[in-house]
Amino acid sequence: MESRYNFKRITVVPPSKDLVDIVLSKTQRKTPTVIHKHYSIVRIRGFYMRKIKYCQQTIHDKLSTIITDFPNIQDLHPFYCDLLSLLYNRDHYKLALGQINTARHLIDNVAKDYVRLMKYGDTLYRCKQLKKAALGRMVKILKRQAQNLTYLEEVRQHVSRLPSIDPNTRTIIICGFPNVGKSSFINKITNADVEVQPYAFTTKSLYVGHTDYKFNRYQVVDTPGILDHPMEEMNTIEMQAITALTHLRAIVLFVMDLSEQCQKTVEEQVSLFHSITPLFKNKPLMVVSNKSDVITLEDLPQDKQELVKGLSSDSVPFFQMSTVSQEGVMAVRNEACQRLLDFRVESKLNTKRVQDVANRLFVAMPKKRDDVDRPPVIPAGVQQKKEKAAKRRKLERDIELEQGDDYTLDLRKEWDLKNPADRYDNIPEIFNGKNVADFIDPEIDTKLGKLMEEERLREEAGFYDLPSEDDDEKELEAQLEKIQEQRKLKRLEAIDKRNNNRSIMPRSASLARGRKRKREESAGPSESAEGRSASASQARSVTASRTRSQTRDRSGLRDETMVTKAKKISRKAQKPRNHQAKKGEGDRVILNMKPKHLFAGKRKSGKTDRR
Repeated sequence: MESRYNFKRITVVPPSKDLVDIVLSKTQRKTPTVIHKHYSIVRIRGFYMRKIKYCQQTIHDKLSTIITDFPNIQDLHPFYCDLLSLLYNRDHYKLALGQINTARHLIDNVAKDYVRLMKYGDTLYRCKQLKKAALGRMVKILKRQAQNLTYLEEVRQHVSRLPSIDPNTRTIIICGFPNVGKSSFINKITNADVEVQPYAFTTKSLYVGHTDYKFNRYQVVDTPGILDHPMEEMNTIEMQAITALTHLRAIVLFVMDLSEQCQKTVEEQVSLFHSITPLFKNKPLMVVSNKSDVITLEDLPQDKQELVKGLSSDSVPFFQMSTVSQEGVMAVRNEACQRLLDFRVESKLNTKRVQDVANRLFVAMPKKRDDVDRPPVIPAGVQQKKEKAAKRRKLERDIELEQGDDYTLDLRKEWDLKNPADRYDNIPEIFNGKNVADFIDPEIDTKLGKLMEEERLREEAGFYDLPSEDDDEKELEAQLEKIQEQRKLKRLEAIDKRNNNRSIMPRSASLARGRKRKREESAGPSESAEGRSASASQARSVTASRTRSQTRDRSGLRDETMVTKAKKISRKAQKPRNHQAKKGEGDRVILNMKPKHLFAGKRKSGKTDRR
């Protein structure tokens, strides 16, 4: 039995229409959507069987989640059981879950029947119609559960807002008439934030806060106000308080308002106390008077004092407090926690379990074996270890543990100085824990004189002299000459490169230059550099003209067979090679990322909501 149930973990229950849309859309997305009539009949049957089975499994999972998440009435603590029965009819709740479970079994049977019938489908049309009928029947069963799903969602929303109350932990229950200061008290002693207003029934449900006392956690339950009338006439708000008082093992604080600002007289409050006394059976009880800053028990008339004092006894103490001035609030809290702790200890000691545990305990008492006196002896080795430990130098950590908060780290106390009183000088010259002034070299003046003499001799020898300006100028001129020479070489290399890479002259220009060269040769036998360059360009132009006699697509090919083969290879290379539909860096096609089953194909006339 789970005594503390977390209602916030219940999943959201969708309406029937949304549930149908979710199931059918998921079936369409997760199963194949393309089938052709030329497929074999076995393949067509398997195609539609998968759709039916997937739809049935999706619905089965959704309904199973709903049934599992909602608590079973029989498995709940009586407090939660009565609270659910009070807020929502227990029979209606069980009936709704039972019908959801029945719908789940019906859908499973429908899918099983149509999968069996699908084995006899002999055409694409018959298989498709069977699939259509199966999905339609399953959806129809779901739509019939619309009221049950709506009801369960309302239950989930309401119970998820209920506080998480542990019926078996240390609990303090605050009860009394409306507007007597119960919510103000719980706000003062816990971290709860309960709404406080100067009118009755501000608190309409149970609220829980937590407080600590002697390193134990206590939960404090604030209940709605209770009116003094029979149980049959109480409303739902009051019955929540009655349920908490009945089933929770806790100490009860009955809060009163002696100033009568709650619109109830002292007599009516005493009457309410006596009417709900049966609910306090086997529970520790305290009577608390709030608003002591307005009026105290001693300020009341004698007859009212007698009524209030009649409520208290040795087992039922009476306390006064004020949530406005906070006088007596913590005293009431501490007394309630202590009384509850003592009550729980006593109740555990009175159970059979304590006796069983005590019977398993055995304390051995040693007996003397003879009359010889054997006093306790510490072995010599152990004694020596203790003495060595006592003589061990105290570490800084040991001193820190001894002094505690008064400890301060002193780094100077271990300095090795000639005069220990100099450890705490204001500006000591310290190096590696030693004062330099105490360990100075006595021959320092002699060594310093030798060093000064060495420096003087170096200066006279010109060791520190800087080079002259004339030497710097000569070095700069040499570097400048090197740079200019490199520039000349770069310029000549560029000119030579430009001459070698000249474009080929057209044939007419080359012929004209050839005629000019012949005239020069007839004029004289000497061959100039210009003539030699002209002959070289003429030879290059002739070679280029021969090369250009073939088109570019035939250059380098022997015959027509090679040309045809090269063109064929070129056409094949230009075809797309993405046969496996893998996107890569070379893909230039922007794919359509829309879901194909929703946007592909031509829609016929008729309904547009088909799946």
